Amino acid sequence: MPTERVEFQGPHGKLSGKLDLPDGMPRAYGVFAHCFTCSKDVLAANRISGGLAAQGIGMLRFDFAGLGASAGEFGDTNFSSNVEDLVAAADFLREKFAAPRLLVGHSQPRRPYEGLERLTKTP
Repeated sequence: MPTERVEFQGPHGKLSGKLDLPDGMPRAYGVFAHCFTCSKDVLAANRISGGLAAQGIGMLRFDFAGLGASAGEFGDTNFSSNVEDLVAAADFLREKFAAPRLLVGHSQPRRPYEGLERLTKTP
């Protein structure tokens, strides 16, 4: 299963990501939201995204602003900016491939992400 490095524009600068793809045509796409101070390369993100790719789902895992290889300062981020980054990730998938149909979170409280059904909406 191939993994492609990608970059896309977030509200606070470039966001660095990896797109884990199935061997064939993806039947859907999803976004992986890593833990608060982790990165896209945390073992859980790697394994979960790889497992979903093996099941035919293309998974975008990315570094939130200020973490990993993404632009920005971690001290300037909060849950609201993380939501903005998630929307930017969904927009990237929507523009380049298809609207995401799955949001996977790791060690993040659910409350800030409630109401994110707009991630999967097509215009």
